[in-house]
Amino acid sequence: MVEETTPYIKGELLHLIYHQEDSLYTVAKIKKQAASFEWKEKEMVVVGLMAKPEQDITYIFYGSLQEHPRFGKQFRFDTYEKKKPDTKHGLELYFSSDRFPGIGRKTAEKIVDHFGLDAISAILARPSRLTEIPKLDSEKADAVHKQLLEDQGIEEVLTRLYAYGFGLHLAIKIYQTYKTEAVEIIEKNPYQMVEDVEGIGFAKADQIGHHQGIRGSHPDRIRAALQYTLHEHCLSDGHVYADREEIIQRAVDLLEKDSEERIDPEKAAAIVVELDEEGKIITEDNRMYIPSLYYAEQGIASNVRRIMDQRNMEFPESELLKAIGQVEDKHDITYAPSQQQAVMEAVTSPVMMLTGGPGTGKTTVIQGVIEVYAELHGLSIRKDDYEGKTFPFLLAAPTGRAAKRMKESTGMPAGTIHRLLGYKGLESEGFEKDEDTPLDGSLLIIDEMSMVDTWLANQLFRAVPNGMQVLIVGDEDQLPSVGPGQVLADLLASSCVPVVKLTDIYRQSYDSQIITFSHDIKEGRLPEKIDHSSSDLRFFSCGPDAAAEMITAICRRAVEKGYTAREIQVLAPMYRGPAGITALNLQLQELFNPKRPGTKEVSFGDVSYRVGDMVLQLVNNLEDNVFNGDRGEIVAILTEKETAEKQLQLVIAFDGTEVTYTRQDLTQITHAYCCSIHKSQGSEFPMVIMPVVRSYSRMLRRKLIYTGITRAQQFLLLCGEWSSLSYAVQTDGEEERNTTLVHRLQPEEEHVDNG
Repeated sequence: MVEETTPYIKGELLHLIYHQEDSLYTVAKIKKQAASFEWKEKEMVVVGLMAKPEQDITYIFYGSLQEHPRFGKQFRFDTYEKKKPDTKHGLELYFSSDRFPGIGRKTAEKIVDHFGLDAISAILARPSRLTEIPKLDSEKADAVHKQLLEDQGIEEVLTRLYAYGFGLHLAIKIYQTYKTEAVEIIEKNPYQMVEDVEGIGFAKADQIGHHQGIRGSHPDRIRAALQYTLHEHCLSDGHVYADREEIIQRAVDLLEKDSEERIDPEKAAAIVVELDEEGKIITEDNRMYIPSLYYAEQGIASNVRRIMDQRNMEFPESELLKAIGQVEDKHDITYAPSQQQAVMEAVTSPVMMLTGGPGTGKTTVIQGVIEVYAELHGLSIRKDDYEGKTFPFLLAAPTGRAAKRMKESTGMPAGTIHRLLGYKGLESEGFEKDEDTPLDGSLLIIDEMSMVDTWLANQLFRAVPNGMQVLIVGDEDQLPSVGPGQVLADLLASSCVPVVKLTDIYRQSYDSQIITFSHDIKEGRLPEKIDHSSSDLRFFSCGPDAAAEMITAICRRAVEKGYTAREIQVLAPMYRGPAGITALNLQLQELFNPKRPGTKEVSFGDVSYRVGDMVLQLVNNLEDNVFNGDRGEIVAILTEKETAEKQLQLVIAFDGTEVTYTRQDLTQITHAYCCSIHKSQGSEFPMVIMPVVRSYSRMLRRKLIYTGITRAQQFLLLCGEWSSLSYAVQTDGEEERNTTLVHRLQPEEEHVDNG
């Protein structure tokens, strides 16, 4: 509900300056009728999210008066409401207007006489009552109702949702889910939103339910708590399933929080059975699954077994060795025995897995597999030679940066897995490629498989046709996927797919302390000290409170030596605290790109973006070929007056591709001077600076440290406490993820589902 003290301005919309249909971002000029603050001018520019703004209509906007650096005072609104006609004369004019073809003045008078001054709300609530008007047939009645919905429906629903305390973003999400039935559904069962609307948690639904008298052991409360708890447990901790009794107890604890009534676990257990019968959750033995994860895991298993059931490619050993020899001669190299084994296994097996840490030659093997495969099948590896024909080699990785590295190291086309599968975006929630429209090619190579979660892996394997060979590449010692599951680890543990593990560090890596250090970390070893005669590895000792200052000093020294922000990446595991990502980004921005006279910048929340800033993409944007984890640079900021669309625009360059962002798109980016170790996966940087301090203790784990240090190509600079680094290396307590993929990957005769 809008507070009485919330600033507002009321006025007639004169001119629509800008309105974007998708985001609802709106800039408009109004003729002021009233305001809660002193404003002598007759007109005011209002800015915010708005559905179907209409000229010559009166609105009340609630928000705050703000000073724009270029355009002066503007009213930025958070919520708004459309003022309906509220006099008999006004309503008669409204219903007899051009909006309602076939409704004349006399019929309009009858509508107002019948429904009164609340005619609009009454018709929207019960449109069937329109047929009570003499000579108003069902066709005209439907037309009136449809036009009222178009004119008032969205605002009517949004206004009611505001009263429940929803902000505009969530209110629009709810409206998009339920349309004009939103209020009716919420008033009947607010807990339905927990199931249907992303971003609505149990607490918010429970707050509404409490006001509606739904409390204690009400079945709708228990249903919502069980589903919410299961989703939170799996999505927060990466589990594919949860223990049934644990979820019931967690849900009971949630329901009893701030409540005097005790919840009977048996009643919750009975509702679990109901949810299972309805397909809202799936139980198998004592395990509880989100249905999409259950079926995704089953899909991975069945499709991997299907692909593995294809016959191996038969080549005489002499032919294999000849092809390998030709590739070795071409590049003047000699494959080590494990590398030769990996190449031979990959070109003959339906699926093969290649694992190994940095410096073990994974890239060399990938290149070898491509070229030996081409030799054996009489194929060219030049895409230009396939004009009008299918290119047989498909290379992909989970992130844009990883795909770019793959392309650079192999000289072959490579892209993200999402792009390979034809991802159509969140709204359509689908992929073009599946079992009915499979991938087209002969050899598929997927790199950085440790980052691939259960949902994406399922989509990938179901799109692999019979006859296509698959090479899976990854480092099992890196962090698991952000999403649920541990697909790489489970495939390795299943023993159902041939695996070659590369362990030897090759000559070109002998002189790199980073490589040997990372392998020591992987094995849980930490040298007593770091040899400071090393040219590529340093440790700077400092306490937690001095870490930010130390990082800034290291970066300043690097800049003095000629390094740029693009070449330096600070990595940290947490966002909060003095040595957290948020604080470090603010500090490092002032070092790398301080505010200078004439430098354009734009404020967004607590952050200012300037031309020259390094930024990180936070979501996949397939249209612009920019993906979660991509790093770019702001190359231009264009004000509203400088663009034809009359809106602010930021132009960001990602590896040569320029992408334009409007103000509402700025939620997609953040500063990239410091980023999380999770976000850095799949990327490499010339210089990595990584603080390791006890304030990170909750996150200090061996895989986290290993993943961070293996991002460094040329220089790795650690700072903090040696004891904290030692603690992290000794802590192999990565939370074990609950998955059943290993079990499902076993042959059918050994695998019986109980679901």
